[in-house]
Amino acid sequence: MKEFMLLIRNDADSKSAFSPEENKQFLDACRVYIEKLMENGNLKSAQPLVREGKMISGSKNAWKDGPYNESKEVIVGYYHILAKDLDDAIAIAQGNPEFEYTTTARIEVRPIKMKEESTAYVYPKG
Repeated sequence: MKEFMLLIRNDADSKSAFSPEENKQFLDACRVYIEKLMENGNLKSAQPLVREGKMISGSKNAWKDGPYNESKEVIVGYYHILAKDLDDAIAIAQGNPEFEYTTTARIEVRPIKMKEESTAYVYPKG
């Protein structure tokens, strides 16, 4: 199995109009999705993210706040999963409840480069 990061992107206010019942239904669907990933041995970790924060750029001693993308879209959470390959990871991502409850969701499916695949960085011994 290979590791993948699913970065959940959506409008920051995509669920702000949800009633308390709709919000509960969405959270229940997320719980079921997570339980299924756990049962199948696909889930390493998952967390929602607070919809505020800072973007920094620059370099040592020259940090800047920004630049910001002009979109309302933010990363609202992530799933760190195990999958056979990219196609399997995409199939897992397609089952995410974000798609069921909003029309603005996008999931970025990214393979995680494993230590043995990386030649650009020399890992310290020990």
